Amino acid sequence: MTATKGYAAQTKDTDLAPWDFDRREVGPHDVQFDITYCGVCHSDLHQIRDEWGGGIFPMVPGHEIVGKVVAVGNEVTKFKVGDLAGTGCMVDSCRVCDNCHRGLEQYCTNGNTLTYNSLEQDKKTPTYGGYANTIVVNEDFVLHISDKLDLAAVAPLLCAGITTYSPLRHWKVGDGHKIAVLGLGGLGHMGVKFGVAFGAEVTVLSTSPRKEEDARKLGAHKFIVTSDPDQLASAAGYFDFILDTVSAEHDYNQYLTLLKTDGVHICVGAPPTPSALLAFSLIPGRKSIAGSSIGGIAETQEMLDFCAEHDIVSDIELIDIKDIQPSYERMLKGDVRYRFVIDMATL
Repeated sequence: MTATKGYAAQTKDTDLAPWDFDRREVGPHDVQFDITYCGVCHSDLHQIRDEWGGGIFPMVPGHEIVGKVVAVGNEVTKFKVGDLAGTGCMVDSCRVCDNCHRGLEQYCTNGNTLTYNSLEQDKKTPTYGGYANTIVVNEDFVLHISDKLDLAAVAPLLCAGITTYSPLRHWKVGDGHKIAVLGLGGLGHMGVKFGVAFGAEVTVLSTSPRKEEDARKLGAHKFIVTSDPDQLASAAGYFDFILDTVSAEHDYNQYLTLLKTDGVHICVGAPPTPSALLAFSLIPGRKSIAGSSIGGIAETQEMLDFCAEHDIVSDIELIDIKDIQPSYERMLKGDVRYRFVIDMATL
């Protein structure tokens, strides 16, 4: 076993605290890399509080993980010691279902293995995430990281980045399209960057007028304050797509009015309560509302390569692991531009 230092929640009612545990030994197809940085996702807080249910404790969160390879199994062909490497939200899948064969491991019909708060494919061994000093992952779920980019700012690409990249690629967003990004946070700011890089006209929809300056700096072409009825009315029937990154309760019907005929409202945020959806918000314009998760492994590597080519990373604030609880509190208040990343040297 590999002795590992991390931070864990022992129960849903306790704060994160230091916890030593064991990773598996490096097997024939495994890669071990020491973790340099780990991004902080809003879902980390949901999970350690068991707000989505089914929590496995003790729980070591973190699924935006980057670092340097320190060991490889004797049958590994994709990595060598010294390579930069990363792991996102998954560390395995069944490998045999139709979706896995299509490179859609995120939709594995037999149940993929998430990086933490999940079970390995043996359905009994818990997984532990990136708030730790090292990790062991099957090489097929490890990603190559370019040395051209700021490594700390790459970490959030492995969740916030791919969560926004994947739907924009799936719906072939590009030149000539008008896209609205609803919400300007960890997900939204990446949606803006990718939308602009793909050649679309990008508008940020936000309840906060003070975010307009940031939206413009990120490359957004337009900005609409959603609490202003006149501004909303001026955009009726304007957008081909809405990328909805909001995880708080909101009225989908209000935003569906902004779509053109055949427009698509894409949900990547996850509000905690059900929402009423009126049929007549969809029927008159043959509109659709859809959801999207992260991308598969091949698509995530494609995104990382695209980011290296176009110099795209997340806007981050680097933090000490000991400051994780106050950072969570700031995250809940929206007081981060736009993603916390833990410097794991502080563990």
